[in-house]
Amino acid sequence: MSQRTARVWVKNPLGIYTGTTADAAGGLVVAGDRIAELIPAGGTPAEPVDEVVDASRHVVIPGLINTHHHFYQTLTRAWTPVVSAELFPWLRGLYGVWAGLTPRDLELATTAALAELLLSGCTTAADHHYLFPEGLEEGIDVQVDVVRTLGMRATLTRGSMSLGEEDGGLPPQRTVQDPDVILADSERLIAEYHERGDGAFVQIALAPCSPFSVTTGVMRDTAALAESLDVRLHTHLAETLDEEDFCREMFGLRTVDYLESVGWLSDRTWLAHGIHFDDAEIVRLGAAGTSVSHCATSNMRLASGIARAIELEQAGAPVGLGVDGSASNDGSNMIQEVRQALYLQRLRYGAAAVTPERALGWATAGSARALGRADIGVLAPGAQADLAMFTLDELRFSGSHDPVAALLLCGAERADKVMVGGRWRVLDGQIVGLDVPQLIAHHSEAARKLLARHS
Repeated sequence: MSQRTARVWVKNPLGIYTGTTADAAGGLVVAGDRIAELIPAGGTPAEPVDEVVDASRHVVIPGLINTHHHFYQTLTRAWTPVVSAELFPWLRGLYGVWAGLTPRDLELATTAALAELLLSGCTTAADHHYLFPEGLEEGIDVQVDVVRTLGMRATLTRGSMSLGEEDGGLPPQRTVQDPDVILADSERLIAEYHERGDGAFVQIALAPCSPFSVTTGVMRDTAALAESLDVRLHTHLAETLDEEDFCREMFGLRTVDYLESVGWLSDRTWLAHGIHFDDAEIVRLGAAGTSVSHCATSNMRLASGIARAIELEQAGAPVGLGVDGSASNDGSNMIQEVRQALYLQRLRYGAAAVTPERALGWATAGSARALGRADIGVLAPGAQADLAMFTLDELRFSGSHDPVAALLLCGAERADKVMVGGRWRVLDGQIVGLDVPQLIAHHSEAARKLLARHS
């Protein structure tokens, strides 16, 4: 019997968070690529199983879902000139470095980012790639190959920048593209790679970078294309007060007014950051069903502010989590990101309002909604068999009592086992089929060469 049709019982976990109210203390059964059954305490599967996985040392959670990242930025972590910069000077310092990216650089950076995510219990990741300098025109194609090799799920966004320094934007001219090129490539990528329906592994979304790097025309035309081809829309919005000032000066509008003016205020859209919204804008975003990707670590690293996550959620705007680029977080660890979101949101709303389960919900079901998916993000019969299993054997967990809470409060860093679509992608803390030491060597060398080309 093949792996995809075998029935596997993940039995009697030390702790389990399903994202539902069901009793799953006895574990769960995976059949093929889906969850077939949740087992209550003391129960046994309704049908015979082919394999039993003893989970008595493990906390089991749905595979974590990362809704915002810039994989290429793993090559510029902790770069001295921007270590203590805020967003606009940080971008100005790095744009010139990133303009030197090659296809091999992007392949290694994408592999490193996805591998780090996978080891942290993440099974689905969205990447916002908007840099297409000369020679990197097929950057998304490179990323598709890496995603397929690692066996993860990804929403790869065809980002864009069309508003360069000469026209009042932030990015250097050599990093911007002509609108016709952007739209044609967007259409090509959707036709070639976008998978629809339950169980999709590669999906394409359209993602003009931000109001300060893309023209109004590109924003409008991208929204129209996404509508006609039924794909999702993504961009940065309301990350900093500098951005708010830019929108007022450039367009005479606040960020949400601008979003609506270009046809983006809809449930097709998910926004990165979404920090500086006023009360009325939160109501409008909720009414439209527009999602927000909360990037707690990045928002602290760049001193951008604290997103109003609970108010957004209560208004009807789905809230997911994102690690953001690895040059504004300097890591791609999703379970750590859940911990950061838990603590940062407690500063705004208090401890009782932001429980570990609520933070895990943002990173699973909330993130799934942000990506427009109903087949992932929970452990429930019929859902995709995406799950992560963590042990609590390290010293940091000694003396802990609530296993699910301990994942966050005691600071879990690395999953022991990770399953994507019924297939084990991490076993005994190691990625199946990936030589990580070799990846580190090649990735580090690429990072050094990228900076050498810039200097």
